Amino acid sequence: MFGLSGTAPFGLSGTGSSDYREPKSCANRRNCWACAPLNYPNKESCGFLLTALRLCTGGGSAPPATGSSTCLDDLPLTHVTLVWREGIREEWLRFGKPVDERIVDRRTRIESYAPGQLFALVRWAANDHGTVRSTLDIVRAVGRNEAYTTVPQIDPGGELLLSVRGWTRVRRVLALIDAVEAAATDPCEAAPDYWRHVHNRLAAGLPPRAHAPGRHRAWLRRRKLWP
Repeated sequence: MFGLSGTAPFGLSGTGSSDYREPKSCANRRNCWACAPLNYPNKESCGFLLTALRLCTGGGSAPPATGSSTCLDDLPLTHVTLVWREGIREEWLRFGKPVDERIVDRRTRIESYAPGQLFALVRWAANDHGTVRSTLDIVRAVGRNEAYTTVPQIDPGGELLLSVRGWTRVRRVLALIDAVEAAATDPCEAAPDYWRHVHNRLAAGLPPRAHAPGRHRAWLRRRKLWP
């Protein structure tokens, strides 16, 4: 099968390996380091993968206690809408520790993040001819009066640290996240500058540097100095 140029093996969707359907059969949607399993299904929401709110940990980017509704009402939360229609439209968070979540219906739910939190949103869609969309965005939730980038399904938006399109690049970023976790680092706590570095290197066609534990420790110390 050829594209319009007659030289590249593209499918009808216009993307390489357009019939690739790994997201449909992928079992591990989210693996958050040092956490209880996040991949158990919600039987009332058509197989959705729930987030254990108790997994929010201490640290500079930690959200407030979820039991305090008054505290959450005072925060400018960032809301992420997730839709799951298996084999057609599959959206999930590779990592993230929401402070709140709401199930809208059997296929849709909304997760909320406090300012400063990081999360990775994966979106995949397909039609009868194969994959039509594969994206991964790593976003930092912003506070009041902070500049932000609009991102589909993220209200109002966020600081976009990394954005890739096409399953080849998405799969590569997923492997980098796995490597960060393998080094005993929670990707939610990784330095935003590292994800910016990964984005820029991939955009330039260069291999990103591995996540260095020494740099991560320096980032955690620097974060403690913030007011």
